[in-house]
Amino acid sequence: MIGKGSEEQKTIRVIRAYQAATLAVALFSSVWTLIFAMNGLPAVAIAESVPVIISLACFVLVSRGKFGLVNLIVQISFLVFIICFSLMFDVPEPGFPRVTHLFLPVLGMLGYLNHLRRPSRLQILIIAASVITFIVLHAADLRLPFADPLPAELRGVGIWMNPAIATLVFCSTIYVLQKHLSAPTGLARDLVRGMQRGELTLAYQPQVDSEGKVVGAEALLRWNHPTKGAISPASFIPAAEDVGLMPIIGSYVLDQALSTLALWQADPKCAALTLSVNVSASQFNESDFCVTVRDLLSRHGVDPKRLQLELTESVLIAGLEPVAEKMAELTTLGVTFSLDDFGTGFSSLAYLRSLPVAELKIDRSFVASITESDRAAALVRSILTLAQDLGLRTVAEGVETQAQFAFLDEAGCEIFQGWLFGRPMPLAEFEALLSAPPERPAASGTLRPAARLAAG
Repeated sequence: MIGKGSEEQKTIRVIRAYQAATLAVALFSSVWTLIFAMNGLPAVAIAESVPVIISLACFVLVSRGKFGLVNLIVQISFLVFIICFSLMFDVPEPGFPRVTHLFLPVLGMLGYLNHLRRPSRLQILIIAASVITFIVLHAADLRLPFADPLPAELRGVGIWMNPAIATLVFCSTIYVLQKHLSAPTGLARDLVRGMQRGELTLAYQPQVDSEGKVVGAEALLRWNHPTKGAISPASFIPAAEDVGLMPIIGSYVLDQALSTLALWQADPKCAALTLSVNVSASQFNESDFCVTVRDLLSRHGVDPKRLQLELTESVLIAGLEPVAEKMAELTTLGVTFSLDDFGTGFSSLAYLRSLPVAELKIDRSFVASITESDRAAALVRSILTLAQDLGLRTVAEGVETQAQFAFLDEAGCEIFQGWLFGRPMPLAEFEALLSAPPERPAASGTLRPAARLAAG
C-alpha cells in the first residue's frame, strides 16, 4: 500500500484546481462577451462566448474525472479560437498592436506541463503549433480578407488587460513548473537518501481464506529512519508525491516485491502465494509503466499470475481509456488487477464495466462498521453480491474482530486481511507464519496463533 489516502486527497485537489481554472476562464470570457454585446458588436460577442461554452463543458468533464479529454479540448479549442480571433477581430492597427496571441505562449507552457505528466506526440504537436503560431502572428500583419477590427475604445482596454492576464497566468505556470522540477528538500530529501542507504523496506500482511490458510500477502512500504525511527507512510508519501518521487519509489517497491515472489516461486510451501502491490496514480500513468512491469517480470523470472496490482480511482485522472489500455496490455501478460477501496469513489460501478479488474477490495471503513451499522452491512452484502455476479474475487481489508470475520464469511467474502490474522511483518516472520497450521478464527474471540505471532 502506498499512500492511498494521500493519492485521493491529491486527486481532489487537482479536480478543484481544474474546476477553479475553468470557471475563471468562463468568467473572464463572459465579461468580454457582455462588453462586446453592450457596444453593439454581436459577431464579436458570439465569438467570445465560445470560450465560455468550452470552459463550462470542461468544468462538467473535470467533475466527472475526464482529465485527459479536458486537456485535449482546452488546448486544441483555445488554439483554434485564438488564431481565428486574432485574424478576424484583433488585427494590428496604428497605435493598437495585436494582443490576443499573447495567450499562445501560455497555452504552450500548459501543454508542456501536461506533457511532463503524460508524454505524447500529439501534445508535442500542440506545443509546437502554439509557439510557431505566436511567432507568426506577432511578426506578420496577417488578417482575413473580411476581417472586422475591434473599435479603438475597446482595443484601448484590451491592450492592457490581455497582456496583464496572460503574464499572470504565464508566471503561475512557471511557478508550477519550478515546483515540479525543484530538488527535494526536507523530508523528501531525507527520503531520497533513505532509498540510497536501503532504509526503505517492505512489510507483508497475510491474506487468508475462510479456513484461515494464508493464500497471499500485501506488500506495504515502511521507512525506518536512522535517527527519527519509523516514519509513517502518511507523512513521507505526500512529501514524495509533491516532488515527483512516487514513480521511483513505486518502481523500487515493485522490484522488491517481484524479488520476493521469485524466492517464493522456488519454495514449494510458498509457490502458490500471490503478492499484492499498490500502484500510485503517478506511477501507473508513467508512459513506460507497462514496459517497466514487463522487464521486471522477465528479469526476476516470476509467474505474472502471482502478481496482483492494486489500483484506486485516483489513477483515472489520466482518463478511463488510457488506463483501460494499460491494464489490458498487462492482463495479456497474466498480471491481475484489484480495485482498491471499492465503494468509496463516486463512479466505481462505471469502472467495472470498462476495466479488466479481477478483484474487488472492500474498504476498511465499511468493514469496521458492518457489525454496528445496518446500512454498512447492507452495502457490504451488495458489494459481495455484485462481485459474485460479475465473477470477481473479493478481499475484505481491516478485519480486526471475530464478529467482522463471521459476517463477511457468511456473506460470501473469499479472502480476508487484517490484524485478526496478522499485522504487517518482516519477510522472515511472514514466511515463518506459513509453517503454522491453518486455523479458522475461534468463535470465542481469541486470536488465532498466526495473529498472536504477528502481534508479538
